[in-house]
Amino acid sequence: MTRWIRFTHEGSTAIGALDGDLIHVHAGELFDSPEATGQTVNLADVRVEPPCVPGKMICLANNFHALLAKIGQPVPAEPLWFLKANTALHPHGQPIRMPAQYAGKVIYEAELGIVIGQRCQAVSEAEAATRIFGYTCVNDVTAIDILRRDPGFEQWTRSKSFDTFGVIGPVIATGLDPMGLTIKLFLNEQERQNYPVSDMVFPPAKLVSLLSHDVTLEPGDVIACGTSVGVGSMKPGSEVRVVIDGIGELVNRFE
Repeated sequence: MTRWIRFTHEGSTAIGALDGDLIHVHAGELFDSPEATGQTVNLADVRVEPPCVPGKMICLANNFHALLAKIGQPVPAEPLWFLKANTALHPHGQPIRMPAQYAGKVIYEAELGIVIGQRCQAVSEAEAATRIFGYTCVNDVTAIDILRRDPGFEQWTRSKSFDTFGVIGPVIATGLDPMGLTIKLFLNEQERQNYPVSDMVFPPAKLVSLLSHDVTLEPGDVIACGTSVGVGSMKPGSEVRVVIDGIGELVNRFE
């Protein structure tokens, strides 16, 4: 397994393989067999960036059986998805900001993120599995009071696309089986979410295949797989930590 990180060091942005607290710097494109340069830098000496720059961020709703059971909704026949604006993209370690024009609740959603490594257009489930580059942590932040504020239109994209609301990282982990992973979220060190990926309605390879029949997926695109029970609001000054063992910890303050 490799844990790929994107970072800025001494004014330059680069990629590398993270080993403990040491980054092995690589040259080339992340999705095109980058090569080790032999240079290393300490994690403490860099600014962590989003691990990729997606052309689009696709987010899932109602993709976990436990949540559907809790809210009394049927299992969907097909993926329910929306887009989050690319300008919402935000890295590990930097504060999530309350929108200046908004005074309502802001909620966290800990999710598994799929990172596409090869172009996918109408691919089979078997093909889709080979097009997945790896997995990352996602906090799909939402200005929840906006979502259904207008009775004539549910504002999914707007409520989830404010600057800093698309938090991903800190790494992309390759070479692991996502179905054995567990997703946790801690708010001020109190566990609020803890659920298995295996409870997904549409697991990763099937999800990528189905989405690829709707839209073409390009290298670097991120699919946030949806969340399960335990979603709640954050107050300014809170620390929120998404933990997926095998991938890492995505930590941010909400301000």
